[in-house]
Amino acid sequence: MKNTAIEEKTNIGEDVMKQVGDIIQEIKCPKDFVCYKSGFTKLCKARDIGLDNFVACLVKDPLSCKFSIHFGELFFCQCALRIYICKSMRK
Repeated sequence: MKNTAIEEKTNIGEDVMKQVGDIIQEIKCPKDFVCYKSGFTKLCKARDIGLDNFVACLVKDPLSCKFSIHFGELFFCQCALRIYICKSMRK
C-alpha cells in the first residue's frame, strides 16, 4: 500500500510504509486504522517492553479493545500494526 501523502506528512520511508500496508491487508481494525489515517498522530498508548509479539497496553480501558489481552497484572496489545509502529517507529 503506497500513500505518498502520508509518507510526506510523516516523513516515514517507503519501506516502512510498505510494511505498514502489508500489515493493514492482514488485519481487521474496529477503529478503521485511525492510527494510519492520522499519519500516526492518533495512537493508543502503548510501550515496548521487549517482547517480540506484544507491547504493553496503556489505554485507560484496555478491556474495551479487542486487541488487548490481560495477563497477570498487565494488559498487552496484540495489534500487529500497533506493535510494528511501537517497535519500528518508536511511537
